Amino acid sequence: MTSTAQRQELQAKIWKIANEVRGAVDGWDFKQFVLGALFYRFISENFSRHFDDEHTVYADLPDDVISPEIKDDAIKTKGYFIYPSQLFVNIAKTANTNPNLNTDLKAIFDAIESSANGYASEDDIKGLFADFDTTSNRLGNTVENKNKRLAAVLKGVEELNFGASTSGTTNKLNHRFEDNQIDLFGDAYEFLISNYAANAGKSGGEFFTPQTVSKLIAQLALHKQKKVNKIYDPACGSGSLLLQAKKHFDSHIIDDGFYGQEINHTTYNLARMNMFLHNINYDKFHIVLGDTLLKPALGDEKPFDAIVSNPPYSVTWIGSDDPTLINDDRFAPAGVLAPKSKADFAFVLHALSYLSGKGRAAIVCFPGIFYRGGAEQKIRQYLVDNNFVETVISLAPNLFFGTSIAVNILVLSKSKTENSTQFIDASGEDFFKKVTNNNVLEDSHIERIMELFDKKENVAHVAASIDNSKIAENDYNLSVSSYVEAKDNREVVDIAELNAEISKTVEKINALRTSIDEIIKEIEA
Repeated sequence: MTSTAQRQELQAKIWKIANEVRGAVDGWDFKQFVLGALFYRFISENFSRHFDDEHTVYADLPDDVISPEIKDDAIKTKGYFIYPSQLFVNIAKTANTNPNLNTDLKAIFDAIESSANGYASEDDIKGLFADFDTTSNRLGNTVENKNKRLAAVLKGVEELNFGASTSGTTNKLNHRFEDNQIDLFGDAYEFLISNYAANAGKSGGEFFTPQTVSKLIAQLALHKQKKVNKIYDPACGSGSLLLQAKKHFDSHIIDDGFYGQEINHTTYNLARMNMFLHNINYDKFHIVLGDTLLKPALGDEKPFDAIVSNPPYSVTWIGSDDPTLINDDRFAPAGVLAPKSKADFAFVLHALSYLSGKGRAAIVCFPGIFYRGGAEQKIRQYLVDNNFVETVISLAPNLFFGTSIAVNILVLSKSKTENSTQFIDASGEDFFKKVTNNNVLEDSHIERIMELFDKKENVAHVAASIDNSKIAENDYNLSVSSYVEAKDNREVVDIAELNAEISKTVEKINALRTSIDEIIKEIEA
């Protein structure tokens, strides 16, 4: 099945599930139940595959045949444990008739999370199902109503194509989930965000970076790196940027895995789910909860060879109200803190501080930080004078859910040899495709941007490499439009030809007037 067909099938089935619970569950809350059920099904099938072979179907085994030794070994390998009776396939089988469905599910989720207690995976598993509250009144005021809607969600998710086929009486996997042509979890998330964000009064762009933009950012950060130690996102959201990095590096080696920090508890849980959903084992990722700017949790893990990020735009932070921050080794080199009302450059300086000497950071940025004065100008001066800015790319508007602004991508490097900065204007019609209310980057657009980024050649109206001394003379302005002249699409007019046409027109008018005068004289006579 093609990616387009898979995506259409996925969206149709998710919308069918939505119709089953429409009017009872707010769309934003419904999203959590669908993604929670999707995750529950995946880890069940992934766990079963650990035991399944041509003689054994784990889902068909009785719980009491599982010895403590088998359980211990499985937790050390997978990071968690699920008994056969607790698997998604067995719960979904009786979902419509189980009077205790909501409490059974809560007990199962609690058991899965607690199975990791005392093991190395404890922090990676703890609280994963916190947003999938099966006893919540959001599902209904009675147990019967809760169970009816939970059953509808489970049966709907049961129908989704995970790239698996059915063998015998149970879903025994003959294909791998990750063999899907699409990012099933990411597509489900993006679809739900796009349909519910506006109605719920929430900014979808706060939580999710569209997959095509993520792909471009990952390719920029990993460009020509044959091997990286580890990849980091200081504001990782649901983990989409880290996962695009994984896809880009499938045939290469990432030594120590995927790292991220996220301040929002819901998206922190989604990011950890997303790691498991993409077959990244607990010992290959480290996602932490907390405020990256004020309580960075991964400083002991730096430096990182690749950093990707789409931090929140222009959020407030404590800034200069905390006098100790100017001595923080992330911000001290610039000699000034990002404005209290605009923390954008605080995230940039944080990423730069965590970047290795050979790596790159690709960061989505609000355009205003590239031309405003004050503290932001001083930070730009620090970045340019130390030759850390490799490229600034302006993208088309309407690429993100929840905002129509035309964002920029800032590429940082500590290993530049040329003392110049590249600017790419990728905001024109040649760099996106309009789809309904949003614009979309297609592979051909990404390929062209990457070719420009790689060659660093000047291309009229598209790309220019500017000596850093010229940027200094321009008050350290890093706005793309200051260095890449927009193409003049106005029609070129040949003045001589136009004057000749006007002369002919005047002659015709004069002749017409003479004829009219003669006709009037004849009438009056």
